[in-house]
Amino acid sequence: MVLGELALDAERRSAQTLAPAIVALLSSAKVEPSQVELVATTIGPGSFTGLRVGVTTAKTFAYAVGAEVIGVSTLEAIAHGLPDELLAEQGGDIQAVLDAQRKELFVGKFLRETGRLTRIEPDHIVPSTDWLAGLQPGTIVTGTGLARLESQLPAGVVAAPVNYREPRAAIVGRLAWHDYQAGRRDDLWKLAPIYLRPSYAEEKVKKPQSGPNLVPERRD
Repeated sequence: MVLGELALDAERRSAQTLAPAIVALLSSAKVEPSQVELVATTIGPGSFTGLRVGVTTAKTFAYAVGAEVIGVSTLEAIAHGLPDELLAEQGGDIQAVLDAQRKELFVGKFLRETGRLTRIEPDHIVPSTDWLAGLQPGTIVTGTGLARLESQLPAGVVAAPVNYREPRAAIVGRLAWHDYQAGRRDDLWKLAPIYLRPSYAEEKVKKPQSGPNLVPERRD
């Protein structure tokens, strides 16, 4: 049973709104922080800053109240947010996508079986053109990565309604609770965002530099 859910203002930074939203949500649900036994958070893929803020906040809160913590794939949460009526009408695979910039997409692929989605393969990055070319009729696609691509979807591919393409906190909690009841526990100290690739800054550091004196010459 969902006691409450708040959506953060997309026009404001999550670092400014997340903590006050947690306080407000606990207050409205009349739940004391010490009563929380499990904290769920998405761990990516997604924006570097947003994931860092979300995961760090979840771990800090869990540590402070002595709760367990479980991370959930952002793409899995989006896929599980599809309406039942859409899933009942379609029998194909489900693909959730997020914009990965550089004309690429974060992609999660799932199959609906016995009322629950089963992951087909790990979340990964695909060029947008390759993803579009590989779609088969009957596939359900969802996620905010569709914003610029929906008009290019092949015939027979079904796009989820716009209001079902964002990851919802209630679904993240439901998925984490299901895994928690099945015995899963994530290590508070090791849980980290999954970016699927290094940031621009990290790539710049790793990129070899050209020019003279790159490697100092040894003189004996």
